[in-house]
Order: sequence, then C-alpha cells, then structure tokens
Amino acid sequence: VGIHQIHNNHAELKKQSMQEVRRSLPIFPYREDLLSAIEQHQILIIEGETGSGKTTQIPQYLFEEGYTRDDKKIGCTQPRRVAAMSVAARVAQEMSVKLGNEVGYSIRFEDCTSERTVLKYMTDGMLLREFLTEPDLASYSVIIIDEAHERTLHTDILFGLIKDIARFRADLKVLVASATLDTERFSRFFDDAPVFRIPGRRFPVDIFYTKAPEADYLEACVVSVLQIHVTQPTGDVLVFLTGQEEIEACCEMLQDRCRRLGSKIAELVILPIYANLPSDMQAKIFTPTPPGARKVVVATNIAETSLTIDGIIYVIDPGFCKQKSYNARTGMESLIVTPCSKASANQRAGRAGRVAAGKCFRLYTAWAFKHEMEETTVPEIQRTNLGNVVLLLKSLGINDLVHFDFMDPPPHETLVLALEQLYALGALNHLGELTKLGRRMAELPVDPMLSKMILASEQYKCSNEVLTIAAMLSVNNSIFYRPKDKVVHADNARMNFVVPGGDHLVLLNVYNQVHAGAFKSGYSTQWCYENFIQFRSMRRARDVRDQLEGLMDRIEVEVVSSQEDNVPIRKVTGYFYHTARLSKGGYKTVKHQQTVFVHPNSSLFEELPRWIIYHELVFTTKEFMRQVIEIESSWLLEVAPHYYKSKELEDNSNKKMPRKQGKTKEELG
Repeated sequence: VGIHQIHNNHAELKKQSMQEVRRSLPIFPYREDLLSAIEQHQILIIEGETGSGKTTQIPQYLFEEGYTRDDKKIGCTQPRRVAAMSVAARVAQEMSVKLGNEVGYSIRFEDCTSERTVLKYMTDGMLLREFLTEPDLASYSVIIIDEAHERTLHTDILFGLIKDIARFRADLKVLVASATLDTERFSRFFDDAPVFRIPGRRFPVDIFYTKAPEADYLEACVVSVLQIHVTQPTGDVLVFLTGQEEIEACCEMLQDRCRRLGSKIAELVILPIYANLPSDMQAKIFTPTPPGARKVVVATNIAETSLTIDGIIYVIDPGFCKQKSYNARTGMESLIVTPCSKASANQRAGRAGRVAAGKCFRLYTAWAFKHEMEETTVPEIQRTNLGNVVLLLKSLGINDLVHFDFMDPPPHETLVLALEQLYALGALNHLGELTKLGRRMAELPVDPMLSKMILASEQYKCSNEVLTIAAMLSVNNSIFYRPKDKVVHADNARMNFVVPGGDHLVLLNVYNQVHAGAFKSGYSTQWCYENFIQFRSMRRARDVRDQLEGLMDRIEVEVVSSQEDNVPIRKVTGYFYHTARLSKGGYKTVKHQQTVFVHPNSSLFEELPRWIIYHELVFTTKEFMRQVIEIESSWLLEVAPHYYKSKELEDNSNKKMPRKQGKTKEELG
C-alpha cells in the first residue's frame, strides 16, 4: 500500500505542477476574453508570441467550453510532423488521457487517433486529404490553422478552401494562429477578420553580431558554444543549423572537443533535433538539464516557432536555412542553403528571451542583417512543384485554378507545368478535367508520379514490388548510413545490396533482405547496424508500405508479385516523364536537353547505360539524378505513346560512348 500511496502522491504532484504550468502561461489570463471573442466571430486571427501557449491551451479551452459536444471534433493543423506529434503528446499528458484516445495526432503514413478522439492535431497536408472524404468538414466544430506565418504550401491552400467553407457553414469556427508576423495580411484575406493579440512573456534579448563575416559557420558555432559554456552564467544554448548532416557534424565536433577538455569544463549535454530523428530521441530535448550541467540543443528552424524548449538563454544563429526552390522551365527542384529572412532571424532571437533576459549571437555582421537579408521568406507555394496540389484541387471539384482564392498566387508557368505533367501522366484529359485514373491517383498520399507508378503496376503484374519501391522512395535518402569513421565498411556493405538494373531494384532488394534479416527475427536492430542500414528508416518504410497496401484495397488494385522478372518493374517505374539519354557530353534529359549527372551514390554510377529514368533531379554541387534505373527506349513508346514521338527516341548507338563519367566518387567526396 505504501508504494501505491507514494506512486499516487507522485502522480498527484505531477498533475498539480502541470496545472501550475498551465496557469502560468501568458495565454491563461485571456481565457475568458478569448472564448467570448470566438463565440462572437466566426473567423478569428490569433496573434501570439511563440511559447505563449496558444497551440496547447486553446484546443483545451474549447474542449472545456463544450465545443466537442454532439460528436464534433476540434482540429488543429501544424506545418511539421514533429510539432504535431510532440504537441499532441503534451496535451494528452495535461488532460491525463492516453495519446490516441481523446487526444490524437494524424500525420502522413501514421494515424494515432481513434473513435474517441475529440482533439486532433495533424499536419496541414492531412487536413487537405480529409477534404476528399468530407468536403464540408462536417465532423469538425472548430478548425485551428496554427503556425500560419510559416506559409507552407498546404497551409496556403487550406486558407482558400476554409475561407470558402466558412461562408456556407455558419456553425464552423475558424482560428488562424500565427506568431507576431503579418497578422494584418491574414485579417485582410479572411474578409477583415478581427485579430486577437496575446502578449507573450518576453524578456529583453541582447543581440551581438560578428565584426567580420565568418568563413566557416559550423566551426564558428562550435567555438561560440564552447565560449558561452566557459564564460557565461548558467542557461541552455540553442543553435540553429540547416539540416541533419550539419547538425550531426556539429554535435560530433562538440563532443570531440569536450572529450579533449575533459574535467576542465562542466558537463555539456548535446542534443540534436530535426524532422527525421526517431521520436524517443526527439523527446530528450524537453528533459530538464541536470544540475551543474548545461544543455545545448542543435536544431533546424523547427525550433524557431514550432517547438518551445524551456530554459534557453543563449541563441546562436548563423543566419542560414534550407529552402526549396523550383525552376519551372527545367522542372528541377533544388534544396539550397540560403540566408534566412529578417523575420526568421528575429523569431530566432526571440527564443532566448522566454525564461529570463537572454543573449543572441548572430554569426554575421550587422551590415549583412540590414542590407543582405530579405524582409520575409517567399511563401512555399511560389517556389515548389504544384503537381500534387493541382491533382488534389481538381479532385475536390475546383477546376478553375487560375481564379482560385490564393493569398499569394503561384507563378503562372508553375501551374501550367503541373497541368502539363498531370496530362502526360494521364490524370487529366485534353480539356483539363480529371480522368478516372486521376481520381484514383488522388487517393494515394504520394507524388503523382509515384501514384501513377503504383496504379500502372497492376497491369504489369508487379504491384507487390512496386509498392515496396514506392515506400522506399517516400523515406527519401535516409536508408544507408555512412559514418565518417567507417566509410570503407559502409561502402562495402552497400555494394553487397547492389543488383543489376538500377537503384530502384537495389531499394527493393534492401527492403526484402531487411524483411528477411531483421523484421523476421523480431526487429533485430543489430542486423541493420551491421549492414549500415538505418533501422528507423526501414521501419518507417514498412509502415508506409502497410498504409499504401491498405489504400490499394480502397482503389481496388490487386497486389500481385512479378516472380523474379524485373522487366515489368523497370517498365512501370512511372517516371517516363523523367528520362535521360547518354550522348557525347554525358547525360541529357530527353525533353529539355539539359545536361545532368548520375549521383555518385548510384549503383549505375560507373555503368553508364544509354537510357535511364531518374526519380528526382537535385542540385547540390551540380545537377544530379537521384535513384536511377536502366530502361530501353522502346518501352517509352509502349508506356507513354502520347508523350514521346518515335523520332525523339531514335538511338544513335553506332557512336562510341565515353566509358567514365567525369570525376570518380573519391573526387566528389
């Protein structure tokens, strides 16, 4: 009984302290005003500092106020998966319910909700998908579009759709929550909706600039962290970097230097956070810092507004972020590290002033901030491929895309290109109307080319393999793992998975071997570790595959296997749109005659087949084709006769071909 008593007391105390935290949030004194404003107005723009508690508290207030009566739900969208998951977990804790019951989350390929769910956190893309099954969102009483200032592609489209629904569903409440940026624009867009301001708890932040530009900002970050650690009073540090590779490199460098300094310095707890991190690791950044130590969180711009980490006093901001940019003429998407906007830089600095007066160290000059940085970030809708979006809007019955109510309309040529691409894939007819195939494609939450590939696999009797390939491609490039200290071992392990024909077949082989080697033996992580394969990515690929297989049933595609023959798989790789051929100066894309290169990690890097199809074009140091597969030109006429003319595919095969393509792997690093 004693133990039970202690346990109960502990749970009771934890509950009390949670309630105290809830009461201490800046939003708490405004609870009544906010609820009455929501009652009076159908659409309300809520402007609040990051960390004021709007994401976690507002849905709970609405729940307490009875907005979930009559089986209605409250939906809250987040631009990022990590935020949707961590916020839902926190709210479930605060409401003392099990995650997935009353409080749940839904992200692409993972649904943690049940019949009982009344507070649903989800990524903005998931709410868009719900429009397909429920065009008026009848099961929701309140929709909260959170982090609206991030202006992701899906958020922007939700704006237009929800503004439309609100006009004929008077009972639907719409809350658009945003950090302190641009709220006037949101208000104007939603027919001059009122703005409700929640002042944040802000302490002054001192901002320091460097005297001269930094040559290597990673090195500068590491040095700055150690300087702060040695010279500044207690308080945790937050470092902003652009992506997983940089974050891992920075953590490694820090650990290395701390090891060398040994007992001369206090303990430094180094924690990374980025979207692909396993969730148990993600949770670590929220654990309190042990006494006498200092915590360093190395993050992507997810920590700018989506997550609030307590105890941060120092922020280090090198001033960069990764941005997608899309060139409609070449159809190439590149993820480029660019200077972030002033608005972002100010958000980052603000993270330091949450618990006490803080300091922000900007690793660039004051002049650069003033003269070289854009005011705000360009909305994603203006710099991305719209294929998916056009397909979704068409399947919602919105045919006139040019006059769709966009807050910032996308460039005309991007829209045209998306329509062309969907026509080429057979999802639209020559009048731009959705075909039967297009309607089935829209059901699958993947890129239109992948969904076309999955649907075409039925006719070529290889849907089982193609499902696996699609799932592996959806996990993007995080299958093989190549630690700096074991490069040779990792490359050898990778070579063992290579099969002739191309990268898609290698991915299939990896999945099948992991399935036999790791999943069968009770998820042995050991097997993956020995073969330099990221177990977590494989587990995710398996979940994605299960989800897709479930959807196959809905769109009535039979899952059959191709019995060892890889020709049908290579024919169906759905990307006939992405064809390149070998000519004198290397590879050129068939349609645009653009020079492209096989990625050094590809299994075909040294093979140089004459005709290949690639999964994506990425620009890093040059235009690389990722995930390529070897095909024969005659297949293009069979798979896409309406897209290729036989003249384009004539093969000048009597010419001698260069054997080696440019530099070797070593030179490319």
